[in-house]
This record gives sequence, structure tokens and C-alpha cells, in this order.
Amino acid sequence: MAIASPPAPSFSASFCCSRADSARLTRCPPITASFPHSHRRLAAISARLNSSTPSGAGGGSVSPDNGDLNQYELHHAFSSAASRRGGSPVFVALPTDAVGLGAAQMRRRKAMAQSFRALAAAGVEGVVMEVWWGLVEREEPRVYNWDGYWEIVTMARRCGLKVRAVMGFHQCGPGPGDPQWIPLPVWVLQEMDKDPDIAYSDRFGRRSMEYLSLGCDILPVLQGRSPIQAYADFMRNFRDSFRPFFGDVITGVQVGMGPAGELRYPSCPSHKLSWAWRSRELGEFQCYDKYMLANLNACARGIGMHEWGNGGPIGTGNLMQDPENTVFFKSDDGSWNTAYGKFFLEWYSGMLLLHGERICREAETIFRGIEVNTSAKVAGIHWHYGTKSHPSELTAGYYNTSTRDGYLPITRMFGRYGFTLCSTCFEMQDVEEKQMNPVSSPEGFLRQLLLAARVCDVPLEGENCTSNLDDRSFQQVLKMSKFYTDGLEKPTFSFNFFRMDKNMFEYNNWVRFTRFVRQMSVANIFRARLGSPDVHSSAGDSAKLGFAFAYS
Repeated sequence: MAIASPPAPSFSASFCCSRADSARLTRCPPITASFPHSHRRLAAISARLNSSTPSGAGGGSVSPDNGDLNQYELHHAFSSAASRRGGSPVFVALPTDAVGLGAAQMRRRKAMAQSFRALAAAGVEGVVMEVWWGLVEREEPRVYNWDGYWEIVTMARRCGLKVRAVMGFHQCGPGPGDPQWIPLPVWVLQEMDKDPDIAYSDRFGRRSMEYLSLGCDILPVLQGRSPIQAYADFMRNFRDSFRPFFGDVITGVQVGMGPAGELRYPSCPSHKLSWAWRSRELGEFQCYDKYMLANLNACARGIGMHEWGNGGPIGTGNLMQDPENTVFFKSDDGSWNTAYGKFFLEWYSGMLLLHGERICREAETIFRGIEVNTSAKVAGIHWHYGTKSHPSELTAGYYNTSTRDGYLPITRMFGRYGFTLCSTCFEMQDVEEKQMNPVSSPEGFLRQLLLAARVCDVPLEGENCTSNLDDRSFQQVLKMSKFYTDGLEKPTFSFNFFRMDKNMFEYNNWVRFTRFVRQMSVANIFRARLGSPDVHSSAGDSAKLGFAFAYS
């Protein structure tokens, strides 16, 4: 049975802030996102083709293992995609395990160097480098090891590539058995053992270890520091350690704000989001740790509705249930659309927005005066977008329904701090998703988000959420990027391709990828000399040769 819903005063999330915290939320002057427009140095990458090079369109791959790296000779000259009129630069995300345990060194240096050269030759603008809190500050608080990331940035500079650094304050992978497993720092996990409530909890008492609960954002639960202070110290040390590279090599910093680096609650484990049946999962509200419950209770008392502060909504069903069969989420008379439902959802989404604002404020201060673009990511949760209540978005913290725009407040907040908005789903198509789930709409979600970015004049970074390398996916990215940039006098759009692996460098995939890079950057000045000084080719000819540098 749903909680009774008597009339209630209007509610604002700021109601629940302490006086000191409210004072700190005074708006900072907006900063202009800085996209470097300087022309890149002409880069010459030498390689000599060996006998294993594919001679026809049939495919194959050229691996660093086939011979010495100096056996190839390829000369390319190109200018920065960012400086081309109407062009949108493409970045490529590095493998999750690009840096080894403890962040002491880069892994597979030889293969990574060859891959970097291939990306540069293809006209890629740069690489996305995930910087993991659980590796850099692994053993002790305030003890940082950046050695492996320093190697990556140095190699990128040698190859003429830019770097976007992602501050990863979250766990990677579902558990120790996963090859991509990167937990939170050891000392943070030790604090979790002492106080389990610094981790999110759902109504069943299940803890999420992906990210610290935002309920303790400003509480000294990490050996005298708050999580926000720990994130800020990490970013500040990164800034100081890599200062010589900013502007020239490191042109972007994406700040993690939740699970998978996205501003959201861990309503569904991140690794599940790639599973085919994800489209039926409602998610669970993450408001049952003692810090979140204390805040909810204080907010309910503040408006004279004590009974509303004892926990999250009831009648939300189970994870795989049809929302129309639940009390809270059903379309026409669900309690999501009652006075109680509106109170809870405003509080829940308001706490998430406050968390984002706290981190934006710290990052804006830390990187102020540094030639770097700051960005943050919103999750692409689209599998109930065609319903009235949008349950999977609500449990993730996005108060977005058929009667309310939940993404405009987030976009405005990013805009106030000069942040670029990053989002995924750019390669996804409704026609395919609706075959599995008729109420899913990745295109509908993305159009709403892109319109919010246009309205707020916020720059945009696009991403793919599946590593499809087929032409349909690439054409969909082009279509959605055009939806954002069309008609804008100075569109600021770029694309992060997730992610680099040896499948990407397989001959046919490489041909499609390099064609996509050219289409995004409007490149027609790409020239190559292959084999001898007498042989010249365009970018298309270069792609047809199918250079494939398997990184592993």
C-alpha cells in the first residue's frame, strides 16, 4: 500500500542543506570552456610495411609481434581536427588496464606506442586516459603514484596526441574475479569495514561498493577528511604533478561523480548495464544508509511530514517487474505523481544535484587559470523512457518524467561552472532497442539531453556505450552529433570512442573507424606516402591498407 499523500508545502532540495553548506553553494562566476584551437604540429610517423601486410580488402592484421616496430614506414601530415572548420575531434579511450596495479607503470609499452602512432596517423585528436583513485592513492591517504600515467602522457605527446584525463573515483568491474577489476583504495575499503554506512544501501540492506554514498559528502569519514575533500586533494595533486602538460597535451579533465564516473546513484550495478535484459530492470532507490536516511528525515520534519522521512517509497515492485504492475511507478495513478512522490523524488534528485555541484565547485577552483576543459558525465538510462514515470531514471536520481524535465537542472548546473556535458548512447537506435523493449528510446533520451545542452549553451562530448564498429553505428553517431551542432554558430562537440582494443585494429573495423574519423573531422587534407617517395595516397587509401596494431 502506498503512503498516504495529504497536501504538502512545496519542497526544494536546498531546504536540507546546512547553513554552512548553503553558503558554500554561492554561485561561482561562470567560466568559458576552453577548447584548444591551435594547430597541431605536423607529425611524421615512420613505418615500413612487412610481408604480413594485407594486400587486398580481405583483412588480416599487422601486429607489433610480427616484427620490429621500425619495420614500418608511413609518413602522415595532418592538422588538428579541432581547428578544422565545422569539424568535431575524435578521442579514443585507452584500455581499462592501461596502467598496472599500483599505477607504477604503463602496461604493454611497445604495443601501446604502435597503437598511438596508428591513431595519430588516422587523424584521431587524442586519447581518453582513465585515472583510477584505487590505483593512484591505493595504500595510504595522500600518498599518490602517477608514474604509469606520466608514461602515457609523455608517449601521447611524442605521438602528437592530446589527452583527456578522467578522474575515476569509482570501482571498476564487478569483483576480484573480473580481469578489469579495480576497487576503491585499500584504505577507503578499510573505513567501509568500520562504518558500512559510507556505502550506499537499498531497502534490502544490500551495499554498493562502487562509489561512496553522497550522504556523507561533507562528513569527516575518511580518516578526518570528507569524501569531497579526498576528491579535491586527488585532483589538486594531479594538477600539480602534470602542470607542464596542461594546454599542450592534457586538454581535458572529466571529473567522476558516481558509479562508472556518471552523476547518478548505483541503482543498478554498472556491469549489468551492458546486459541484454537490462531493459526490464527498474533499479532500486539508494537511500537507506544512515546518512541518507538522516537527511531525508530532517527534510520531512522540516515540512511537517514526519512519516515521509522513514525510508524510500513502498510499492516499487521488484527489479524485473512491469512498472504498470507496481503501486509507485504505474502510469496513471502511481504514487510517483502524488504529493509524497514529488517530495521524495525532489529530495532524492536534489541530493544528487547537490553532490554534482559540490564537486563542480571544487574542480572549477582547482583548475581555474589552467588551460584545460572540465567535463562531467550523465548516464544514458533509456529503457523506460517511453513510460510516463521513467522508473529506471528515477531510481538513478534523474527526476525525469512525462511531466518534468530532469536533465535541464543538471545541464544548467554544469553550465554555471563552465563544464562540458558528456553523455553516451550516441550509436544506439530506437528501431533496434524497441525490438527487445518497446518502451525503450535511447534516441528520445539523447534528443532531450542535447536540447538541454543547446538551450544552456553547454559544450558536448558524445560517447558510445557499446563497442560496435559497424557503419550503421558510426552513421548514427554522425546523425546525433548533427542534431546537436546544426544551426549553432560555434558548435563545440567532440566524441570519445570507447574503447581501444585489438578488435578495433582488425582490418575491416579499422577501415570503418578511420572513415568515421574523417567524416567527423571533415578532413580532406590527409596525405600519406607509403613504401617509397613516389607513392602518395589520400586518407581513404590509407584506411584501405588496414593498418592494425593489436595492443595485446
